[in-house]
Amino acid sequence: MAKWTAFPYDNSAFVQTPASLKKAWPKLHKGDAEPWPKDEAVQQAWIHFHAGDFKKAFDAGLKAGGSAGINCANKAQAIYANYLEKNEKTKLEMFLAVAQRAEALQAEDPENANAFYWQAYALGRYGQGISVAEALAEGLGVTIKSALETTIELAPKHADAHIALGTFHAEVIDKVGRLLARTQGADAATGLKMFEQALKLNPKSAIAMVERANGLVMIEGEKRMAEAEKLYADAAACKPIDAMDCLDIEMARAELEE
Repeated sequence: MAKWTAFPYDNSAFVQTPASLKKAWPKLHKGDAEPWPKDEAVQQAWIHFHAGDFKKAFDAGLKAGGSAGINCANKAQAIYANYLEKNEKTKLEMFLAVAQRAEALQAEDPENANAFYWQAYALGRYGQGISVAEALAEGLGVTIKSALETTIELAPKHADAHIALGTFHAEVIDKVGRLLARTQGADAATGLKMFEQALKLNPKSAIAMVERANGLVMIEGEKRMAEAEKLYADAAACKPIDAMDCLDIEMARAELEE
């Protein structure tokens, strides 16, 4: 496997001990609703993840195994691929690997919300990479939507699944138009509602603000631009709670500068 790029920012504020991780867990996992892992090896994998050492988190999660270990490995690989992997082919391969592991985990642990979420997240990012239109033609839209709806059924407070489902509706409308979007089960009202719900569930989430901003513009165009820019500014002003949050906030700052 190709060498993973190191986390590019100072991570000293994000380094946890097992005790501090447990205390911070509800805040750190407000987005993905991941349950606290009892396995100390999985706790260590998450310590690597939150500090931005995604390769160590991936390796440790896989080695620990079980639903909790696989979820950590999947998140580490998916977030790394999305933000830090520069090679497009490698990035797409990583997303497919996450989706395949997550799908296999669904069969073993059908009550595991993040087995469905990480499949949807990875396939969604893969679809963006090959083009949304091509992904829809391949039937990925149905799989992504179903997996996200299942995630929310299993974990109603899963803010990140609400974000991703909002993004699904927004991107389909943006790429194929409102009329054709209906054939994919996408509609504007549901998309807007999902973004709103995500921010209610996780009001301090920079990524929820960024994705809602993107979604408003995709669904409703220029008339929501001022609102979108305010959301980017709010996201850029957030104080990061871990390495992933730091990457989200830096992305918001980059959006503001464009």
